[in-house]
Amino acid sequence: MPKITFIDHAGQARTVEAQVGATVMETALRHAVPGIDAECGGACSCATCHVYVDEAWRAAVGPASAMEEDMLDFARDVRPNSRLSCQIKVSEALDGLTVTTPERQG
Repeated sequence: MPKITFIDHAGQARTVEAQVGATVMETALRHAVPGIDAECGGACSCATCHVYVDEAWRAAVGPASAMEEDMLDFARDVRPNSRLSCQIKVSEALDGLTVTTPERQG
């Protein structure tokens, strides 16, 4: 199973196992990762699962879709590496992915 490391805004890291085909958001919820609110349940209709993708993983994760970019407008402190974790599908290629949660969600 791929492993994903979630780092909170204070620098506390938590590495969890993810199921291939799940989203990073679903993985966070399954493991009670703090900082991922996921109010819309993964429908890409809010920005409460906002994460910062580690620079080393940006190419592997890929760019945000136009719809995701629109939703990121509602997130706080958006950066070039911002993504909605509900839109990142877990694959074996993402084993080792590191994301950071913002101090506050949208």
